Amino acid sequence: MKTLKGDTIYIRALEPNDLEFIYAIENDQSIWEVSNTHTPYSRFLVKQYLENAHQDIYEAKQLRLAICQDQDFPALGLIDLFDFDPKNNRAGVGIVIQGVEHRNQNIGSEALDLLIQYAFYNLNLHQLYANIGCENKASIALFTKFGFEKIGVKKDWTFVNGVYKDEGIYQLINV
Repeated sequence: MKTLKGDTIYIRALEPNDLEFIYAIENDQSIWEVSNTHTPYSRFLVKQYLENAHQDIYEAKQLRLAICQDQDFPALGLIDLFDFDPKNNRAGVGIVIQGVEHRNQNIGSEALDLLIQYAFYNLNLHQLYANIGCENKASIALFTKFGFEKIGVKKDWTFVNGVYKDEGIYQLINV
């Protein structure tokens, strides 16, 4: 897969020139809460990750794609399938749009729609799920817009800034 095109964005496989973008996202402490990150990543580790990004989803159990808006290739965000389980035909979904200036422009919606279509029709997945902090209203709105249903709450799931926070689990079944 090279790209999946929507009306205003496309999602594509990671490229070596995404190193600085991914390095910036992985080291952005403001999103560590939603990405379950606890420590910074070095450029060396990100470079190693990119060198292995060619692995098939069946091998890596993950697929990370760059979200782009125009043809000069810079990424605006990342969208992932993670914890891919081919036996049970399911995967988790995560998305991050870098920079406030790119949010609330339908970029995340279009990327999620493309990924859902790819997961259900190309990978033949039966279900997708997302783990979303109960206070993250924007992500809840995004995922529920596409039919993800809240199926439970993990109480006191994450410890952030001295406070335990609940996390909802949302599920979309391909019917």
